[in-house]
Amino acid sequence: MVAGTHWLASATGMSVLERGGNAFDAAVAAGFVLQVAEPHLNGPGGEVPILLWSEAEQRTHVVCGQGVAPAAATIERFRELGLDVVPGTGLLAATVPGAFGGWMLLLERWGTWRLADVLAPAIHYAEHGVPVLERVSATITAVEDLFTADWPTSAATWLPGGRVPEPGSRLANPVLAATYRRIVAEAEAASGTREGQLAAARHAWYEGFVAEAIADFSATTAWRDSSGEVHGGLLTGDDLAGWSPTTEEPVGFDYRGHTVYKTGPWGQGPVFLQQLALLDGVDLDAMGYLSADYVHTVTEAAKLAFADREAWYGDADVPLADLLDPAYNAARRALIGPRASLDLLPGSPGGREPRLPVLPGARVPVTEGVGEPTVDTAGLERTLPDGQVRGDTCHVDVVDRWGNMVSATPSGGWLQSSPTIPALGFCLGTRAQMFWLQEGLPSSLRPGARPRTTLSPSFALKDGRPWLAFGTPGGDQQDQWSVNFFLALVHGGLNLQEAIDAPMFHTEHFPSSFFPRGARPGVLHVEERLEAGVVAELRRRGHEVEVQGPWSLGRLSAVARDGGFLKAAANPRGAQGYAAGR
Repeated sequence: MVAGTHWLASATGMSVLERGGNAFDAAVAAGFVLQVAEPHLNGPGGEVPILLWSEAEQRTHVVCGQGVAPAAATIERFRELGLDVVPGTGLLAATVPGAFGGWMLLLERWGTWRLADVLAPAIHYAEHGVPVLERVSATITAVEDLFTADWPTSAATWLPGGRVPEPGSRLANPVLAATYRRIVAEAEAASGTREGQLAAARHAWYEGFVAEAIADFSATTAWRDSSGEVHGGLLTGDDLAGWSPTTEEPVGFDYRGHTVYKTGPWGQGPVFLQQLALLDGVDLDAMGYLSADYVHTVTEAAKLAFADREAWYGDADVPLADLLDPAYNAARRALIGPRASLDLLPGSPGGREPRLPVLPGARVPVTEGVGEPTVDTAGLERTLPDGQVRGDTCHVDVVDRWGNMVSATPSGGWLQSSPTIPALGFCLGTRAQMFWLQEGLPSSLRPGARPRTTLSPSFALKDGRPWLAFGTPGGDQQDQWSVNFFLALVHGGLNLQEAIDAPMFHTEHFPSSFFPRGARPGVLHVEERLEAGVVAELRRRGHEVEVQGPWSLGRLSAVARDGGFLKAAANPRGAQGYAAGR
């Protein structure tokens, strides 16, 4: 089974499984197709965290395809430029592009296919074109003036014939196709073995012609970014050559007969586990699925967990054991009252004092901020005229005939994130915008650190056996929508598709991970399919409820091993997610 956010990626993954490839081969092939099919949500210059279950090893792994901040990316350097936040677009916000390395590591260690075979579908679609999604056309429309006036290399790539491509038209990226063809050619010339070719491909990307083009573009060009100023980049060839993807142990939490695994707290993944730890002492079944009590309690737990994310998470020494400790969560659970909290309340795990970031130019924490939501009023991804993105990711899940499973959330390097590198056909990512330019925080900017990303694939065991791979795009909403989906399965008694289809909700109470980093205390988004009486009661309890379209929140997909069957489901919202299998 394959499920994902675009039908071409799901179909590509399924074709790999049909031809004897395993789940890891299929995920890699699908991941590269997503770069072409959803270029407004991910690209070759982005990153990918991956959770996987190896049936041969009988264990779960994390593959970290998240690149790090350049050596020159210091708080002092940004201060010298007159900046108090990292721009949301442009070259300054680039980290080492980790997606290629992450996919290659997955393929080398657990896959079976050769490089040329897994890249063939993406090369085909980049060369011959894909149907333009309505949202791709809308994204390019939003940044058309920026491209035309300030980013001509992007205009040359994404405005064929000088015009925004119409929805349903064919859009190709022949320069990207040529980049991948050259990588394959160099790899095959370097070695006759699968492993040798993968090593050569990594070398081409991080030390060869790709790295050289990235470093040259970063050092010799300067472009207007979301700060309103013109800046060059900080990324160098040494930064790329010095980075490599890694594997690590996942973080897990047991909940009602299930064990959920996430990445470490260099990403936001453990905030999912913290929500479960808070809810573990609550009788959600007695409340009734999607009742006012249920939605209120789940929302208030999210506020507490995400407050801890703000205070404690980063590529640092995070007190995760204390954050998941039963006694700590019992005390935190007592903060959930009958009314909506309007405060951001991080805890003191192990007696440590929390420290929140401060809104730039203000004397108060960012809880008093005035930022924009991560999704627009339709609950869908949105691009602002300066290239800032709201809702910026894609996702793919795979399970194969042998029981191997993959959950991957590739993102970054969106077509609107920074100017296209003309020699390569793609742009750099902007994940460094998730660092704070304040000293002493777990997520403070420092050279060689990973940004505290929002990317959050999920994996779960049921009664000790591999069960579910799942995830969603959505920035800060990922570990709210995914929790809601998981709870719908465990407490709502729904099947995979019913749980994805169920009315979704999320809060914007805490600071956004994206430029300009604001919050909307007390705001709760719900789909209008939630019962009117429930909405009225939530408002009575103090939630500032904003009712969205009936099918507007969440883009979940999932695959499962369940009851002797393989199962999958995909999101109907947006009419592009797809699940397939046999």
